[in-house]
Amino acid sequence: MADMLVDYPTGAAFDEMVDRTGAIREPYALLGRTLTQMAPGDLHAIAESLSNNYLAAGVTFDVGGVERPFPLDAVPRIIPADEWDVVDTGVQQRVRALEAFLHDVYNDQRVVADGVVPRSLITTSTHFHRVLHGMNPTNGARIQVAGIDLIRTEDGDMRVLEDNVRVPSGVSYVMTNRTSMASVMPETMAEQRVRPVADYAQHLLHALRRAAPEGVEDPTVVVLTPGVYNSAYFEHTLLARTMGVELVEGSDLECRRGKVYMRTTRGMQQVHVIYRRIDDDFIDPVHFRRNSLLGVPGIVNAVRARGVTLCNALGNGVADDKLVYTYVPALIRYYLHEDPVLKNVDTWRLAEPAAREEVMDRLDELVVKPVDGSGGKGIVIGPMASAETLDELRRKVEQDPRGWIAQPLVQLSTVPTFLNDRLAPRHVDLRPFAVNDGEDVWVLPGGLTRVALPEGEMIVNSSQGGGSKDTWVIARTPEQISLQVDPAEGFGAETTEVGPQPEATAPADLAQLPAPAQRPPASAPPRNPQHEQQQQVLPQEGAAC
Repeated sequence: MADMLVDYPTGAAFDEMVDRTGAIREPYALLGRTLTQMAPGDLHAIAESLSNNYLAAGVTFDVGGVERPFPLDAVPRIIPADEWDVVDTGVQQRVRALEAFLHDVYNDQRVVADGVVPRSLITTSTHFHRVLHGMNPTNGARIQVAGIDLIRTEDGDMRVLEDNVRVPSGVSYVMTNRTSMASVMPETMAEQRVRPVADYAQHLLHALRRAAPEGVEDPTVVVLTPGVYNSAYFEHTLLARTMGVELVEGSDLECRRGKVYMRTTRGMQQVHVIYRRIDDDFIDPVHFRRNSLLGVPGIVNAVRARGVTLCNALGNGVADDKLVYTYVPALIRYYLHEDPVLKNVDTWRLAEPAAREEVMDRLDELVVKPVDGSGGKGIVIGPMASAETLDELRRKVEQDPRGWIAQPLVQLSTVPTFLNDRLAPRHVDLRPFAVNDGEDVWVLPGGLTRVALPEGEMIVNSSQGGGSKDTWVIARTPEQISLQVDPAEGFGAETTEVGPQPEATAPADLAQLPAPAQRPPASAPPRNPQHEQQQQVLPQEGAAC
């Protein structure tokens, strides 16, 4: 390992493991010693084992229409306890502010009346739906799950890159990454006192149950998937299984008199909470896309009648808008009366003439993003773009300035990554996942570290061919190493059942993970190409990761 790091290059980016003198940073000291003791081919064997295990378990992701094993690097990312405390506090703060904003947007819009944001910011957002005005969740929570994307700048500061509060994906890879790494580095992980991530399903199920309509003491919860052809289908199956709930498609559900029912072998069963993995546009052909084959006709009316709760709530996409992102620090001060714990990346709003003029003069220096894009799609990195690409971008911005923002090119931090039998720096970001039960916001101690595998690449999204690393958050106390599950809630790996549903459990090894997604057998109903295509093109679910 020492030889592999002798010529390890450190450039302009902050490297998480190696400082500019070539010394290993203190949080990585134990891992460095462990890797140094390995035989030359051991790291290669670990990498091969991780890849083979993922392929056998069906831990895959769709890239360009091709299903492939989700790349997991053999070298984890490590975050010390004091640094994680800042991330934890900052993510909680961000979710609380966005929750308050969404409630305000779909009710009195005090934030507009008080001049914090312009009304046009909301009304011109493609994800703002007037039909949802006044539809307030029973427990006040619209954001049960949030994924807040963070980057580290050249100076070592953590910054928020974007917010994901519609249907954020990727947490299944946090869980499976940990299971895999624990099987190949168990002693190192134990010595590092790494905080667990296996109780995510219990926290999620608790939050979903808390969102049930008023008066329902023992709610039936389901996970709604677009279907097997969706790129994140593996995640849907894993979450349904670990929570011990049914995985359903739109055709399995039916709305009747303001309530939703699930078809079962014993007849129709009422459903109270739906954890949806379908974007707003496809959820209800009555109110949104008329040609959607994925959703449930009439479900918006059922939500309005308080017969069922959708999690996350409809209309959350207005808070995902990257133009709204530029106002989040102001929203934190307005709603919470606090200064932001985590800062934004500096951003130009191209809807403002002065900012647009400056950006147009510097297109070849900046990163320009569509405000409603996801998965790295549509982003133009000025220094890497051709003259033709920049000319086309200039025309697009002039035609729709509200649809774009610009940011400086930030050199994302790097972590040593095992490629071609050597360690090389690759750029990473971090997506911590937060679960909100209406009273408390819990942040999963770890999150998804995404890594851009091609040399020099800055776009880390899995849908663009990126990979991931296990994220090790170091425990401050021994209690943080134990799973914290409340037995009173009736769930957890060692507790009793939740009503008629199976208990939520975390997979102990990859053998317990859901089987690889299978294409429909010959006896299945005839294929519907339009249905399959809609599963594949959902913008948020398939691309957010």
